[in-house]
Amino acid sequence: MLFISKCFIFCFIIMYLYTRDNKIIEIMIGVLILNIKKELILLIKGLSEHSKTLSCMESCTGGGLANQITNIDGASEVFKFSAVTYCNEYKVKMGVPEHIINMYGVYSIEVAREMAKAISKFSNSDYGIGVTGTLNCPDRENPSDSDNTVYISIYDKDNNISLDSNINVTSNYREDNKNIVIIKIVEMLRKYVKKNN
Repeated sequence: MLFISKCFIFCFIIMYLYTRDNKIIEIMIGVLILNIKKELILLIKGLSEHSKTLSCMESCTGGGLANQITNIDGASEVFKFSAVTYCNEYKVKMGVPEHIINMYGVYSIEVAREMAKAISKFSNSDYGIGVTGTLNCPDRENPSDSDNTVYISIYDKDNNISLDSNINVTSNYREDNKNIVIIKIVEMLRKYVKKNN
């Protein structure tokens, strides 16, 4: 499934770059969203079977991950809490150390890692997800050398480890980029849960 999703994302990007046919683009986006749902069904089933819980702190995805999770039957058994911390002030209020933001910049793997840890601690969830980055729009308040890069961290409370990644997004449409990031997160966590439980 992971291989298929990577192939699909690659094909989606190629089609997007080389076609101006909006109907084809709409079909590709529809398939991507369907793939997100399939991955989420498997993730929720895996979490439920192992009595594990999940919470997330999102920035650039703006609650998109939480929305997709709660669209799936059975999500209430595993999904505890979500926070959209779009500005630095609320990342800090939710437990991200301000000195980490100042040292590494808000768009960094270090901040994503702290977001994941903070939300796991706040909600007493087995897994915390932190997402931060930029999607097609440089942030004047938080200058970054890595525009269109999204940083993802999944924190495993029981083992006190973080699974980190980043993804470069290239679509001109923020919603498409959010969906690409969301499927990356879901695949990462599903694969990790399957391997470690």
